[in-house]
Amino acid sequence: MLLVGLPIGGDGGWPTMNAKERPPTDFRAMRRRHERWTLIAAIIVLVVVGAGLIGLLFGLNQMLSALPCLMGGAAVIAALYFFFVIAERWAQS
Repeated sequence: MLLVGLPIGGDGGWPTMNAKERPPTDFRAMRRRHERWTLIAAIIVLVVVGAGLIGLLFGLNQMLSALPCLMGGAAVIAALYFFFVIAERWAQS
């Protein structure tokens, strides 16, 4: 029986793979990908949400005045991230 595209039954209907058939999990790549997306999300929240709130509370002129400061804060966060990425690669070599 199928309900909204999901098989329902005794074994679930999903194909099974044993441990030998599955590719190994690369936790380092997953961590790097997670760190990059966290960095991107933090910068977007800082710049977009921060500018939006300033614009809503204080007006367009103050938002435009605050954008260079918000972008500077985002640049500092990105610079720290890249510094630690380089330091990690140097430590591993």
